[in-house]
Amino acid sequence: MPTTDPSADGSTSPPARHRVAVLVPCYNEAATVAAVVAGFRAALPDAIVYVCDNNSTDNTIEAARAAGAVVRRESHQGKGYVVRRMFADVDADVFVLVDGDATYDAPSARSMIAKLTEEQLDMVLAARVDREEAAYRIGHRSGNRLLSGFVTHIFGQSFTDMLSGYRVFSRRFVKSFPVLSGGFEIETELTIHALELELPVAEVKTPYYARPEGSASKLNTWRDGFRILLTILAIYRSERPLPLFSAIGIALAAVAIGLAIPVIVTYLEQGVVPRLPTAVLSTGLMLSALLSIACGLVLDTVTRGRREVKLLAYLQYGAPQSAQD
Repeated sequence: MPTTDPSADGSTSPPARHRVAVLVPCYNEAATVAAVVAGFRAALPDAIVYVCDNNSTDNTIEAARAAGAVVRRESHQGKGYVVRRMFADVDADVFVLVDGDATYDAPSARSMIAKLTEEQLDMVLAARVDREEAAYRIGHRSGNRLLSGFVTHIFGQSFTDMLSGYRVFSRRFVKSFPVLSGGFEIETELTIHALELELPVAEVKTPYYARPEGSASKLNTWRDGFRILLTILAIYRSERPLPLFSAIGIALAAVAIGLAIPVIVTYLEQGVVPRLPTAVLSTGLMLSALLSIACGLVLDTVTRGRREVKLLAYLQYGAPQSAQD
């Protein structure tokens, strides 16, 4: 179950022997990326800051390189593709994933990393706390709460800010996580992966600031919110097939029984079946209901096998060690 840590003042430093990589996906962030790189280089002087450019048309690459970042490129358009590339190419003990829009608090990374290593967690998520009225748009806030509530309903637990773009990961999480999404729904996929495998995770509150002047958000509230909702439904279908297909089967069976009752009553009273199409439709719906439940049972077995494979891949890597270990 995610826990909430009220203190995120950056006063705790991570053990120096850990190799820390800061991953910054960027698309047209020339106005902010230099500040992000400088902030994390100051907060984590022993870390390597990687900026992965995603076909920017401005001078994001030049600004990131001038600020001291290691610059990589990903040609497939979408944040999910960038995260997939960085997770595959970068090697470290602890990974910090943060957006390049200068809205997240770099010093908070120290306490987040310390929490990850001291408690041997796999993911620490930064729950955004507004520092400016314009930092968090109402539409984004409402959509985040709606989606977080939906995930809680499905998986029984969730985070208060599941769409946060600021997270710290262990090496075993990053190297065993199968990135499938290509866009902004990557945050949803990261969250659900942790909840599905019941990994040790935590949530800490961190300051959240408005974008600097001249910087614009790439997130569309309705379009990307709809894509995130579709991602949740797709993951629910693949990870919870038995409840889903059982519910469909029960609904079909209820309709079939409702249609069949008058036909059966007429047959018992008169010995004839005057509404043959209704009887055929009822039979077809009942067969479909049984088939749906059978599919749910088969897919549930397949899902359990896939979950075991994910856990085996996850268990190939050790937990991050604290300074005392």
